Amino acid sequence: MKLLFLACLSPKTGNHTTAERIRAHIESAGHTCELRDAAEFQSPAEVADLVSRNPPFEGALAIHLFRAGGLLLDIRVPFGVIFGGTDINEDVKVEQKRVVMEQVLLKARFAVAFTDKLKEEAELFLSQSSKIYVQPQGIQTEVTETFCWTEFLRNSGVSSVCVDDLHVFLLVCGLRRVKDPLYLVEVFSEWHCENPRNVLVIIGPKIDPAFTLEVEAVVQRTAGIFLAQERSQQELHAAMKRCFALVNSSISEGMSAAILEAMDLGVPVLARDIPGNAAVVQHEFTGLLYPSPQEFVHQSQRLLLDRELRERVVRNGKLYVEEHHSLKRERETYQQLVNTLL
Repeated sequence: MKLLFLACLSPKTGNHTTAERIRAHIESAGHTCELRDAAEFQSPAEVADLVSRNPPFEGALAIHLFRAGGLLLDIRVPFGVIFGGTDINEDVKVEQKRVVMEQVLLKARFAVAFTDKLKEEAELFLSQSSKIYVQPQGIQTEVTETFCWTEFLRNSGVSSVCVDDLHVFLLVCGLRRVKDPLYLVEVFSEWHCENPRNVLVIIGPKIDPAFTLEVEAVVQRTAGIFLAQERSQQELHAAMKRCFALVNSSISEGMSAAILEAMDLGVPVLARDIPGNAAVVQHEFTGLLYPSPQEFVHQSQRLLLDRELRERVVRNGKLYVEEHHSLKRERETYQQLVNTLL
């Protein structure tokens, strides 16, 4: 079967990584799956034209009901869709976008939500509950053996006689407003001035150019905060494994792959207390949640001082990923769902 797969493919983002992983699942079952960036297309008519070309596509798939799924409304082949966090957390609140999402879900053969919470929200706003399946993201981490932690920190602007004495909090996110990388900057800098061993490194692709300039300007004038260049997945995982804790400060999330990858790597997680994060981080059990910048510092101090707490969240986080985010189970689910398009 020849499938068209649309997704938002900004380089080295969670969306891109997820799309590539799902494409690999589909192709491992013997199908042909052409992954294309939704940003390439201006209208559903353009996608319909592509799908009908010889040899034609026989089915389609999209991540994000509004941004990518809306482009499938004119095609004459069956398709499935995968919810992104923005769908339910943001787009569904805008009537014009919600109408498009309802049309997409009505025409789709199936839809996939990453969590039970996302499915419940989708059912509340969009109905069509019988079409929505829950399949958490499958997680597999791989650390490059050539990664140099000292070089990584110095290239990021962290200057210290002994970087091994630092407590590096790593904030992994694409530079766009919904990820809110500046949320903790002021309070973290104050904490750093009290204890210079604590530093915050922000790493991720520059998605929003204007916002990136804003972040760079703030970081440049703020003590204890550093901005690292984006790295390959293997290098990013190596950096995660060496940091003291993985930080998430997003305004909204569908399911943060970075959080799950940190858990899999045995790294404690400090995540902003929002529904998408609370769906995977159980406070004081698989990680720590914080509702405000001040509470972030408090929870970080607990993590620094309480060895038993740190060991507990690391152990339980690892077990949680192994039990609920199996790559094998994810592969089987998507292969079964794609078969419904035949």
